[in-house]
Amino acid sequence: MTIITDATWRTYARSLADDLRDTGRIRSAAWHAAVTRVPRHVLVPRYLTRQPDGTAAEHDSSAPENLPTVYSDTTLVTAYTGPQPLSSSTQPGLMLRMLESLEVHPGQRVLEIGTGTGYNAALLTERLGDDTSVVSVDVEPDLVDQARSRLAELGHHPTLLTADGTCGAPALGQFDRTIATCAVSRIPTAWIDQATTHGILLADLKISRSAGSLVRLTKIGVHTAEGRFDPVYASFMNARSHAGRRDPHFRPVRDPADATARTTTLPTATPWTALVPWFLAAMTLGSHIEYGYTSTPADQPPTSTWLATPDGSWAQIALAVDDAGGRQVLEAGPRRLWTMVEDAHARWNALGQPGWSRFGLTVDADEHTVWLDEPSSSTRWVL
Repeated sequence: MTIITDATWRTYARSLADDLRDTGRIRSAAWHAAVTRVPRHVLVPRYLTRQPDGTAAEHDSSAPENLPTVYSDTTLVTAYTGPQPLSSSTQPGLMLRMLESLEVHPGQRVLEIGTGTGYNAALLTERLGDDTSVVSVDVEPDLVDQARSRLAELGHHPTLLTADGTCGAPALGQFDRTIATCAVSRIPTAWIDQATTHGILLADLKISRSAGSLVRLTKIGVHTAEGRFDPVYASFMNARSHAGRRDPHFRPVRDPADATARTTTLPTATPWTALVPWFLAAMTLGSHIEYGYTSTPADQPPTSTWLATPDGSWAQIALAVDDAGGRQVLEAGPRRLWTMVEDAHARWNALGQPGWSRFGLTVDADEHTVWLDEPSSSTRWVL
């Protein structure tokens, strides 16, 4: 293992903190100081990068040539399961934006869902100045054990639990703040129940693949929380209830002989990149949407995209436009998926193309309600 001096890593950590401050992702001196005091290379001693041949290359975080990457605003993947990342150290700029939004103050108790490497827990304990104020939960026992050991090396001893994070930490009382560094399809009632009155919860709500964003909620009733979506999109790995497992992806069967052909004038063939209308579309498409690219032949650049749902519905959309500016669409199955996407775009346009900050969410024990502009708005959707 390469040994680096305190002066070396502190120089890099301060450079990272300065960069986050200068780009507006850190607004307070307290969080700037916390970033300068946390050695990310200790908590993430190695990271992986995917190679062109599909293998993962391992990198020593302490190696001098890797320190600029470790102390940059970059997500570091720490484990894969198959081709998909299993765990990572999230982009520091996103984490600091979330921590600033959480409005954490000394004397408060914070629940973190998704311990991961422990970097975020280290920032929290530095900021709060009291290890007993931070509780962090992760489903992966190896990650929890490693984080506990590395945090202890830094002199931090927050409470770390191996458990299903969607259940929170029911035996440890209530929390003033809850932050989830994983995506959930619904805000767990347990998080609201374990929040203090007027407690704040921050989570990545994804009602389906890529469909949703960060939402900041305040507890306003026994089982009720309400708030707005954050204008900055975030993409976290889905919460898992069992260690080492990711949600399986179904493999759609698409036979062009079964499809109906037509033309679309929608300006995009990749609707999941138009984030707000994609969120609106997901409300009708359903919670299990798969999408991707099709290449013909397979070793050539893609010629179309596709969407599919488990009921056997699918759509294929040409990437190239014809002379009239349209794209060919093939649709099959019990539902017309691309028609639903078109309808969502039309609805979004009719509303004035609102961004995330105009949308809010009310959660109670029975349902999730998305609203536009105000909770009393007549423009609302029940998830």
